[in-house]
Amino acid sequence: MQTVLTYADAVSAFGRARVRRAVAAGLWQHPTANVYVSHNGPLTSLERLEVARLAGGTRAVLGGLSALGLDGFDGPEPSRPVVVMPIGARRPTYTDATPHWSSELTSADVHPLRMPPRTRPARSLVDAASWAASDVAARRIVIAGVQQGLASTRSLREALTRRGTCRRRALVVESILDAAGGVQSLPERDFGRIIARHGLPAPTRQARVRGPDGRYYLDADWTGLGVAVEIHGIPHLEVRSWDDDLRRGNELVIEGRRVAQFSSFGIRHRQDDVADQLRRLLRSAGWTDESA
Repeated sequence: MQTVLTYADAVSAFGRARVRRAVAAGLWQHPTANVYVSHNGPLTSLERLEVARLAGGTRAVLGGLSALGLDGFDGPEPSRPVVVMPIGARRPTYTDATPHWSSELTSADVHPLRMPPRTRPARSLVDAASWAASDVAARRIVIAGVQQGLASTRSLREALTRRGTCRRRALVVESILDAAGGVQSLPERDFGRIIARHGLPAPTRQARVRGPDGRYYLDADWTGLGVAVEIHGIPHLEVRSWDDDLRRGNELVIEGRRVAQFSSFGIRHRQDDVADQLRRLLRSAGWTDESA
């Protein structure tokens, strides 16, 4: 039985007089204009979402992390329900909701059958990344969504194209590409710029190393110093991939190398930090600036 109702639905189901008596007697709740709850107890998580959605008007839908949570996303939860309303809709007076507005709320981005009404996972991921508290959080949301099978990189690109201008657009594109595994050369190119700009010794790139399970490659290797760097295109959220990388890293350490690991995000956006750690690692291995 539906417990969260608009005034029209409540009157249709129970009659105007009964609705008024129930609210007056404290048997029903009336949390905001045009929204009624047919009991006086604490709201469930679903009821809380539905009250927030209806507070935004009949065309409002759940979006971002709120929509993703309903679709099985294993990730952060918003402090308040996230609601997306059509452009021009008035800001709801209900305070337990985070409203956003959009000109694109067609069936391409809003699932026509799922209840409560919400944006499709690809659109939800793009929105959640755009509204995230930080660049790191935004990147994790996009990549986690792909790794958890909620959306393909293609559907994410299409949703981003329909959405138009948005905050962190370049970072979202970058994260989609990383999730697809198609930008390994970009972090490596940026890594080369870090080396040159900070006067660090040039490494051997894609150095071949023979391990117990066969041959593999290092992103950067300073053989004479016993130092190597691995650049990871995506966070290690997939257990098998993470385990394989750990095993390979262990083999390098056993061989006597010191291995530093950086994410592609760090290579692009935290270059001074990367350079500082790399400089200290190389110095600890015997390199001096004068020997450059």
